[in-house]
Amino acid sequence: MTQHLAETLHTPTGTLPGWWREAVIYQVYPRSFADSNGDGMGDLEGIRSRLPYLKELGVDAVWLSPFYASPQADAGYDVADYRAIDPMFGTLHDADAVIRDAHELGLRIIVDLVPNHCSDQHDWFKQAVREGAGSRLRERFHFRPGKGEDGELPPNDWESIFGGPAWTRVPDGEWYLHLFAPEQPDFNWEHPAVQDEFRSILRFWLDLGADGFRVDVAHGLVKAPGLPDIGSGDQLKLLGNDIMPFFDQDGVHEIYRSWRRILDEYEGDRVLVAEAWTPTVERTALYVRPDEMHQAFNFQYLTADWNAGELRKVIDGSLAAMRPVGAPTTWVLSNHDVTRHATRFANPPGLGTQLREQGDRELGLRRARAATLLMLALPGSAYVYQGEELGLPDVTDLPDEVRQDPSFFRAAGQDGFRDGCRVPIPWSGTEAPYGFGDGGSWLPQPAEWAQLSVEAQTGDPDSTLELYRAALRIRRERADLGAGDAVEWLPAPDGVLAFRRGGFVCTVNTTADPVALPAPGTVLLASAVLESPGTLPADTAVWWEE
Repeated sequence: MTQHLAETLHTPTGTLPGWWREAVIYQVYPRSFADSNGDGMGDLEGIRSRLPYLKELGVDAVWLSPFYASPQADAGYDVADYRAIDPMFGTLHDADAVIRDAHELGLRIIVDLVPNHCSDQHDWFKQAVREGAGSRLRERFHFRPGKGEDGELPPNDWESIFGGPAWTRVPDGEWYLHLFAPEQPDFNWEHPAVQDEFRSILRFWLDLGADGFRVDVAHGLVKAPGLPDIGSGDQLKLLGNDIMPFFDQDGVHEIYRSWRRILDEYEGDRVLVAEAWTPTVERTALYVRPDEMHQAFNFQYLTADWNAGELRKVIDGSLAAMRPVGAPTTWVLSNHDVTRHATRFANPPGLGTQLREQGDRELGLRRARAATLLMLALPGSAYVYQGEELGLPDVTDLPDEVRQDPSFFRAAGQDGFRDGCRVPIPWSGTEAPYGFGDGGSWLPQPAEWAQLSVEAQTGDPDSTLELYRAALRIRRERADLGAGDAVEWLPAPDGVLAFRRGGFVCTVNTTADPVALPAPGTVLLASAVLESPGTLPADTAVWWEE
C-alpha cells in the first residue's frame, strides 16, 4: 500500500542555477551505508544520521540508490511500489526527514528512478498474470506468444543481462520480456498508461522535495518495433559496443523531453541524470541535449585503463562530445555495479569491471588516489561512490553462500561479483561491524577494515579520507576548477598527463617509474609524497598553483 505524508509537503532550499554543472555527487547505497536499528541492514535513518559527515566531506549532492517497496530480488531495482518505502529502509516520513535535513545542510538529494522494469510483485503485473491472455494490463508489459509448435520457445533470441533468455513463460503459455532478472518484467513504454504513471511518480517525488533523479537503464525503455531477433549468441559482449534492438533506441528521447518539461515547472534547478550505456560518447550526448537530461554517466571514462594515452583520448572525446549540446561532462571511477577502482587498478589492464582478484593492493590504492585527483581536476561534475574516500578495496573473497547478486546465480550473464563493492562501509571501532550498526552487517566486513574506518583516518594527513577532504575543499575554493568544457594540455613525457585550467595545473604520472618534470608552480596537493618538486613519482598526481 502506498504511504502518504500527513503533513504539508515542501520544496527544496536553494535556487542556484546550474549547480549540477560542477557538482560533486556522492552515491549512497542505502543497505550498506549506516544501520540505525541493528538489523544488519542500512536504512534511511542511518543515512540521515550521517549527513553531517557528507557535508564535512565537501560533496554537493547525495544520490540514493533505490529504497522503494521491493521484494529485493535485485537489491531494490525490482520496484513493487514507486511511492512507498520498503520497511527494511524505513517509512515515507523517514525519506521526508532525509530530504529536509539534507537541505538544511546545503546538500541536494537525487533519487534513483527505475523506469525500464518493475517487480513481478507490482500490482499491474500481478493482475496481468492473474487475468490471463488477452488482459488489457498485459499491454503495459511485453507479453508475447512463444515460437515452436506449442509455443514452447521464447518469442525471440534476446538474452538477459543477467544470463539466460530474456523471456519467462507464465502458466497460460504466454511469455513476458525481462532484460534483467525474471522478477523484473520490462514495461511497454509505447503504452500511454505507463507514460502517465511515471509522470505522476516524478511529480510525487518532486513535491516531496527531491532535487532530481538518476534514471536507471535510461537507454532501455524503448524497444525496436517488432522485437526483432539479434541473430547471435553471447550478446552481453555486444553491449556498449553495438546498436541493440532493446537499447539506445531513438524513441527514448521524446520520453525524456516530456520529463524535462515537468522538472522545469519546479523551482530549485531539479535535474535528470542518465545511466545510459551507449556504443559511443556521441550517442551519450544525445541524452543531454538542452531539452532532455542534464547529465549522463561517462562510462567510457570509468572503463578506461590506467594509461595516460587512453585517459587523454577519453577525456578529449568526452569533452568534445558534450560541448555541442552544452552539457557538462561527468567523471566517475566506481559505483555499485563495478569492482572498486582501488582493486581494478591493482590488477593488470583488460580484465573488465568485475574482478575476483585483489591484485597488488598497495599499487591499487596508490593509483586510485592519483586517479581521484585527476578526476576532480577535470571540468564538469564528478561522482564519488560511498567508501572510495576511505580507499576501500573490493571484497573479492566473499563466500558463495553470502552472495546476493542475482547474476551470480545465473549462467552466461554478468560475472555476478557486484557484492564485493557493496559490503557495508566502516565508520569506527576495531571490530566488525565497525560502527555500521549494532547488529552485524548483511555482508561480512574484512578484519583489516578497522584501519580504514572514518574514525581511524580522520586527522591523519596521509590518509585517503583526508586527501578527499582536501581535494574537495580546494575544488570549492578555486574558481578555475569545477564547471567548464576544456583543458589546456601541456607538454609532458610519455605516460604523463599535464594540463592547465586558469592558474591551476594538474600533472599525473601513470607509469611505474619516477619522471623528471619541472615544477609548474607551488604544490597545492599531491596523492603521494614528493621527494623533489622536479620529479613526479610513479603513479602519482599533483595539483599546482602557478
